[in-house]
Amino acid sequence: MGILEKIDSLMVWYNDYIGGFAVLLMLIPTGLYFIFKLRFLNITKLRHSILVVAGKYDRDEDKGDVNHFKALTTALSATVGTGNIVGVALAIGWGGPGAIFWMWVTGFLGMILKYSECTLSHKFRRFNSDGSVSGGPMYYMEHGLKNKLGGLAKVMAVIFAVAAILCSLGTGNMAQSNSMSEALLGTYHINKYISGGIIALLSLLVIVGGIKRIAEVTSRLVPFMAIVYFLSAILIIALEYDRIPYAFTVIFADAFTGKAAAGGFFGSAFLMTLLMGVRRGLFSNEAGQGSAPIAHAAAKTEWPAREGLVASLEPLVDTIIICTLTALMIILTGAWELDKEGVRMTTLAMETGLSKIGIEGIGKHIVAGGLMMFAFSTIISWSYYGSRAVNYLFGEKYIKPYGYVYGAFVFLGAIWGLDLVWHFVDMVITFMTIPNLIALLLLSSVVVNETKKYFAAMNKQ
Repeated sequence: MGILEKIDSLMVWYNDYIGGFAVLLMLIPTGLYFIFKLRFLNITKLRHSILVVAGKYDRDEDKGDVNHFKALTTALSATVGTGNIVGVALAIGWGGPGAIFWMWVTGFLGMILKYSECTLSHKFRRFNSDGSVSGGPMYYMEHGLKNKLGGLAKVMAVIFAVAAILCSLGTGNMAQSNSMSEALLGTYHINKYISGGIIALLSLLVIVGGIKRIAEVTSRLVPFMAIVYFLSAILIIALEYDRIPYAFTVIFADAFTGKAAAGGFFGSAFLMTLLMGVRRGLFSNEAGQGSAPIAHAAAKTEWPAREGLVASLEPLVDTIIICTLTALMIILTGAWELDKEGVRMTTLAMETGLSKIGIEGIGKHIVAGGLMMFAFSTIISWSYYGSRAVNYLFGEKYIKPYGYVYGAFVFLGAIWGLDLVWHFVDMVITFMTIPNLIALLLLSSVVVNETKKYFAAMNKQ
């Protein structure tokens, strides 16, 4: 057994027996706790959240770097990525269609978790000497928990920041470049070493070289490819409208029976369905993971709860809406029942669906193009998250060296096998999520108080 195989087996063991269960036992109960504690705020205040994003409450004099809409789009650019195209296919492939139900649960609870963590991030953010903002879980751990935990608060913050760096190399990096190289190999037969080198070089040009043109181009291409991908998926679903009830029946039935999941007795099949749904849901929307609060801390507003409401929309858009489109397309076309994995399953679904109206050979380009744009924007966004953690731990002078390491991992992710990359991703996500969820529970009273203060002030207007 080679060194990579040994590392992979250790990661599988950790994910199956420690990390996976730890997140499962914490994420759903923590989400339910905040749902009831905040009285289903993610539903009852949904209209208010949309009005905030639309700019109704924006004020130029508020302190911060960006308005609510830009904070939301920055965070979404990091979350809308391979999880919506590849992650959904992997969830179905490894856990059966029922995994989508648990992705929905993770997304629904994720709305309240995003609200809570981004409210805290904004409250405990710090302004730098140049006027810019630094924020995120490491700040609300260090400053928010200081009175409760003393010196342990700083230790927890350091642990989270180290985990954020590791996760930036996995979630926002290797998973993205691996999916890109898989798509380029399957669609255009481009060698992974060649595609990996090109993707890594482009990433380095933006991250380390400060070349903004590529980022500007992708910022225009991403919305275009998103529209093309989503309209194509909606078209395919519309063509199979009479089978939509069947798709939902399969999802709900398999969510509790696990019959479609790979192998094993009933209990193991159900557990696989549940674990895959939660894992891929968490990868998709990052709720509770602690990454989005880093972006939302920069928003211009005097009310932390207001930015929390903006953040609560992310899992709704990302997991409940976008991931559902991909899932329905895969199930309705029957692609999930064939011997395909990851992006190839999604590509087969797109190709099969469009071929029914005589559009041949375009589906693979739509999936590949969408994946390229989504994944590249995620790589760039996550480099920012990782750089904030590096700055917190070591100072600004280490940000550029981190950028070079980040670029190297882009290449490694592209050439490594699918399973190895995703096992690494599942492992490092738990390193961020577990301490963040603990901090959220310890600071729940702060979230409740900020919520009461905000809506009391809004009621007076």
